[in-house]
Amino acid sequence: MCGIIGYCGPKPAAPILVEGLRRLEYRGYDSAGICVHEEGALRVYKKKGKIAELRKHVPTGLKGTIGIGHTRWATHGEVNDNNAHPHIDEENMIAVVHNGIIENYASLKEKLQEDGRVFRTDTDSEVIAYLIASLYEGDLERAVKQAVQLLKGTYGIVCLHQNEPNLLVGARNGSPLVLGVGDDEMFLASDVTAMIAYTKQVVYLEDGEVVAVRSDGFQTSDVKDRPIDKRVDFISWELQEIEKEGYDHFMQKEIFEQPQSILRAMQGRFDYEYGTAKLGGLNMSKQELQSVERVKIVAAGTSFHAGILASYLLENIARIPCTAELASELRYRNPIVERNTIYFAVSQSGETADTLYAMRELQRKGARVLGICNVVGATIPRESDGGVYIHSGPEIAVASTKAFTSQLTAFYLFTLLMARMHHMSLEQGTDFIDHMEAVPELVAKTLEKADELRQLAKKYASAQDFLFLGRGLNYPVALEGALKLKEISYIHAEGYSAAEIKHGPIALINEETPSLFLVPEDGLREKVISNMKEVKARKGKVIALAVEGDAEVAEIADDTFTVPRASELVYPFLMVVPLQLLAYYCALELGRDVDQPRNLAKSVTVE
Repeated sequence: MCGIIGYCGPKPAAPILVEGLRRLEYRGYDSAGICVHEEGALRVYKKKGKIAELRKHVPTGLKGTIGIGHTRWATHGEVNDNNAHPHIDEENMIAVVHNGIIENYASLKEKLQEDGRVFRTDTDSEVIAYLIASLYEGDLERAVKQAVQLLKGTYGIVCLHQNEPNLLVGARNGSPLVLGVGDDEMFLASDVTAMIAYTKQVVYLEDGEVVAVRSDGFQTSDVKDRPIDKRVDFISWELQEIEKEGYDHFMQKEIFEQPQSILRAMQGRFDYEYGTAKLGGLNMSKQELQSVERVKIVAAGTSFHAGILASYLLENIARIPCTAELASELRYRNPIVERNTIYFAVSQSGETADTLYAMRELQRKGARVLGICNVVGATIPRESDGGVYIHSGPEIAVASTKAFTSQLTAFYLFTLLMARMHHMSLEQGTDFIDHMEAVPELVAKTLEKADELRQLAKKYASAQDFLFLGRGLNYPVALEGALKLKEISYIHAEGYSAAEIKHGPIALINEETPSLFLVPEDGLREKVISNMKEVKARKGKVIALAVEGDAEVAEIADDTFTVPRASELVYPFLMVVPLQLLAYYCALELGRDVDQPRNLAKSVTVE
């Protein structure tokens, strides 16, 4: 959600901070600000709105070489200049930026007010600055360590003191914080994208750690002053991967990258000799995998839809009982951990708070939890018991697209692995691999017809409501299609199993509400066609995603988009891409902010 950047080095800090915040825009935010140590004082500049507004507000020629910056996504207090970060104490000695939520801020604030402190914002974050100020006795690192022991909730914090002009102090608990190691310069950020233009050497902080950063080095310890040795990791991404590279939007770029991202998720993971998959990152022996009797998937949002589809795959193909559950619900349900069960925590960012906390709760109960993530070094892959990186490359747009199909790819690989360990023959395994290896080219062919979807969007973008309907493997795809349309076009949309339409949703059918049906050539095709006819009988508009050459579906539907003929197994990949494009083009027709839709954030790091 919110974004943090800090800099300490020989260069003027302000341009680096503002540019770092620009690279964090994709996370979602409503205001931004920076603080620079300039001529012996802390200079704070913050504005409601986009980074461009902040850039106008920051004076040119600032020479200070240390500072902090922040993009805010409001949780406490309305969106305005005053509530933006950084926050400073009443004497303007300490500046703090904070990601997360302080649950006991009200009681801390009351105590500080009793001591005569006068607060100036409506945020929970401001209390951190005042708390550190009340504990400060000439040593900022010590004051921060004392302060965080009094905080309840989640935080990624970076702070700066007027009297210590070559020091940044960062602390983490439940909200990501990464140290960047450059040549005689150091960075602190919530996301590596903020500093990838300057360094690829990073150190990932863990919960309970505090780091003291100077231009020539850093020291990491816990809140009890015990030193902690940290490993320096290397970022494999290139700077151009987080640029638009000629596309109008990051979402457009990421949709069109899917032939390559799906291929990356598969590469090197097929065992052609034995017709199976290789997933060494699971950290499980063949004997341990053979003993698995049940799989449970924990996720949120788009990743949850990938999990539902995976549950269908594992049960139908590997014959292993599997369920997908919302992480936010599972954590508070006091879940029962069953024997011979493995869990998957699925998150593009690897920092999704609900999924991370659910994973930790399951692990406390003795569960083996595997991660499926995109961001190397994120918290979920670090804390999980093993897992699979999907290798999508950076996903910048808030609405997830290529991560969804790459998560599916990881689950298809796991399904193949488990099926081959049970009943699937070598010949069937080889056929499975052949079908999967055809997917990137089939997706590319689907993308070649994107202009047809642009025309559909022109026709239907004025709709107030939409229904997305599918069966079997394509039911979760319908859910995902509805979510995409809601996220970026703000058109109300609902996804259902096509079979459920007569159990209530059919009451919504009228001439103004389009129903989009997914009609691949599978065992449920005839039943979906019957549902289409039910909608047509009630004068509803029908859009069909069908297979090339399906004249019967084309005759029933008002509008049809076709995908290449393929194996029943892989149609979800071919069906979801047109839905992503339809949502994208509808958003364009309506003039929406495609990459940064209102009220949303890329990485949801608070509950």
